[in-house]
Amino acid sequence: MGKLSRRGLLVGAGAASGAAALGACSSNADGGDSGGSGASGAGATPENWPSDAQWQELNERVGGRLIRPVSPTVDCEDASGDECAAELKALENPFVHEGLAGATQSTGWLDAWTAAVSPYAVAATSAADISAAVDFARDNAVRLVVKGTGHDYLGRNNAPDSLLVWTHHMRNINLHDDFVPDGAPEGTVGTPALTVGAGTRWLEAYGAATDAGLYVQGGGCTSVGASGGFIQGSGFGSYSKAFGTGAGGVLQFTVVTADGKVRIANEHQNPDLFWALRGGGGSTFGIVASTTLLAHPIPTTTGTVTGTITATDDVAYEDLVRRYVEFYPAALNNRSWGEQVRFNDNNTVEVAMTWLDLTETLATSTWAPLLDPLRADPGRYQVDVEFTEIPFEQVWDLMWWNENAPDDVVADPRPNQPDNQYWWSGNSGEISAYWSAYESRWLPLSKYTDQPDDLVRMIVDASKIRGFTIQSNKGLSGADPEALARDRNTALHPGAFDAAALIIMAAAQAPAFPGVEGHEPDMETAQADRDQVGRAFSIIREALPGQGAYANEASYFTEDWKSEFWGDNYGRLLQIKREVDPGNLFRVHQGVGSDDG
Repeated sequence: MGKLSRRGLLVGAGAASGAAALGACSSNADGGDSGGSGASGAGATPENWPSDAQWQELNERVGGRLIRPVSPTVDCEDASGDECAAELKALENPFVHEGLAGATQSTGWLDAWTAAVSPYAVAATSAADISAAVDFARDNAVRLVVKGTGHDYLGRNNAPDSLLVWTHHMRNINLHDDFVPDGAPEGTVGTPALTVGAGTRWLEAYGAATDAGLYVQGGGCTSVGASGGFIQGSGFGSYSKAFGTGAGGVLQFTVVTADGKVRIANEHQNPDLFWALRGGGGSTFGIVASTTLLAHPIPTTTGTVTGTITATDDVAYEDLVRRYVEFYPAALNNRSWGEQVRFNDNNTVEVAMTWLDLTETLATSTWAPLLDPLRADPGRYQVDVEFTEIPFEQVWDLMWWNENAPDDVVADPRPNQPDNQYWWSGNSGEISAYWSAYESRWLPLSKYTDQPDDLVRMIVDASKIRGFTIQSNKGLSGADPEALARDRNTALHPGAFDAAALIIMAAAQAPAFPGVEGHEPDMETAQADRDQVGRAFSIIREALPGQGAYANEASYFTEDWKSEFWGDNYGRLLQIKREVDPGNLFRVHQGVGSDDG
């Protein structure tokens, strides 16, 4: 077995190590499960803000679980001191963010939003707690936001003058040998499944599934939520070519709607709501209390292809891009391959891809038609690429990583934490990140097969301005037929089905804390990065007109966002939104119905 690469595969200012081809947050982000600082619509004004007595009534209804969140940088308000330094250092740990009601994984976005703390939060432990919060917000015209794990880039899980529903403590996991959705016809055959609470992280879900000899399709970043905005925004993971999106794997939701009622949504009960919750956007149609996921027999092996190919000059680089474009359709556009390749402005191509149920020998032979000729031409190319086979049951096992590639993981350093709690070291660049740009675009397979010259030109010209990734697991061209069938019954943008991949270009500074003296983001750098992304991505957008973007990973300033995020599905989503939330209680930035009066 080859030694794992420890190189960084930069995604904007974030990073994904070679092993973190299995888990880049930027590649598998939690799309947000909340309304937020960018949400439309007015909440209660100071004149009609609920009284202390009304808040106390809510506290009694939720069993004393109404809390007053504080800023995660509260000890830095005096701008100095050991307490401040320790606090900021702690905020480089994603699990610290998740354990604080007032914290979010991102600290803001240039000219868009800055993290804000809700004055009150319900630390929910049940659907009944969520229902109480929803009733209170609706009856008192208080803006409502939701935070599970807080991974949203677009600021939708925080807002000032709001009531926060904080689902962090709802992390029960139940295994089903033969799950049958509620209301299914008599004789319906059950299937293995996993029901996860609203605050469950994928690391916890994967661990429970692995212990049972199963796999559930989710995100790669260990700290992303398994039941929130990731799923509701469709949700892609390293193995989505084989198993589909996270949304496609949902069998049933327990959800609290705007009327405060707890409902079951599946193919047999509330089927329209079920469809909308699978890809229509987080906390737009209700607040999910639990999600039941289809479980698959656990795969046998996985592995990574990681490293860098360096071209000696611009001509060799363009030839390298052309070789990759020609290589991809037949070799990698299938259920076995996932993750990403990055094209850089210094004539390098960085590889961080995964394979599924292949041996290292088969994976190596798959890449030989591309890599062998490059290795045979050392005057033009330097090839430093490694193949590593991993037993699938060890993919989320911290002990295995510590023994085989310790630099690729970071164990939670705090005392009294679960033994297996860790994050990929390559994800550290997204923790406490301040964003200046984030763009995505579906890349259709036809660009590779019918217009390869145009695709080569686009990649070369854009990457010469700023590097970007092409993420093959986010795009369902070549996907497993059963996975495709499941996903066609979701609200996923139709363009994803013809897409060989998703292009992502982003920029951030991390860690960066607006308002904390000496630790603020550099605004000149942020503006320069934003302008650079704008110039580079305009080339991609012009080359791919009308292809749309992935709503979980997109620009805060997306124009024509209804079409960009949902395409022809938007009309049906809006109709369902108006039926289940006629008062438009749940509003998120550029969410379905967010511009309704």
